Amino acid sequence: MSSYKYLPVQLAETLTGAGLTVRRPVHGAQVGRHRSPHHGSSVEFAEYRAYTPGDPTSLIDWPVYARTDRYMIRQFYEETNLRGYVLLDVSGSLGFRGDGPLSKMECAAYLAAGLMYMLVSQRDGAGLITFDAKLREVFKPAGSSEGLRPLLLHLESLAPAGAGDIEAALHQATAVMPKKSLVVLISDLLQDADKILRGIRHLYHEGHNIVVLQVMDRAERQLSLGGVAELHDLETQAKLVVEVDAIRDAYEHAVRQHLEKIRVGCNECQAVYRLVDTADAVETVLGGLCRG
Repeated sequence: MSSYKYLPVQLAETLTGAGLTVRRPVHGAQVGRHRSPHHGSSVEFAEYRAYTPGDPTSLIDWPVYARTDRYMIRQFYEETNLRGYVLLDVSGSLGFRGDGPLSKMECAAYLAAGLMYMLVSQRDGAGLITFDAKLREVFKPAGSSEGLRPLLLHLESLAPAGAGDIEAALHQATAVMPKKSLVVLISDLLQDADKILRGIRHLYHEGHNIVVLQVMDRAERQLSLGGVAELHDLETQAKLVVEVDAIRDAYEHAVRQHLEKIRVGCNECQAVYRLVDTADAVETVLGGLCRG
């Protein structure tokens, strides 16, 4: 696989062999069981292609190598046992960059790229849906490294802007995704918690396996400023002048309450929930998902 902005070769090599599992039954050739990424394949064989650096070594056809002394990769049609969709928030608030080394959008894009690569590496399908107040782009699941290329390139073109509506987007997404898929929601979730959870419950009732990655910057959770500051809403462009020291305790308490409400709501839907700081290593976050 070629190197991409959000999937550099080093990251791809680190994630090779890591396997995502699901909690609920999935549709596919082996209904009710998600196979190991290292044991066989239930997809239909299409053709061979030459191995390129970054491809999972598990896909090398070793009998062909023994006969020809060439590393060849088996390619498959995109009907796979597990269909995975990354739902990526691209609204204006994701453009925020505070104390962390990355903006929230950059962090979210690295996570999306890594997740899609992990799915394809274990011979599953990886799709991508971007949204703000509605769905923006919908990529059907790809089942090969080459099929993943347009999705990874699209991540490089993202420019977060505009208002978001997570609940509305999740309702729309259920109409375009097959039931009993793996759905990974990546967002800062900085909207009304009750509305967000209504959207997540809709996914749950459609039989999806759900993973929620809430990406935030530490500066959003703990106000490090002091004195008078002008706050700028990246989605509505509204501005507010506040005395930071006067609101600090109330603000941080409200943030903790919001995070806890989201976490509890996700648990009620059997969703895996992770709060991701923009300073967290992508490999560590995704590795934690592999351990459940």
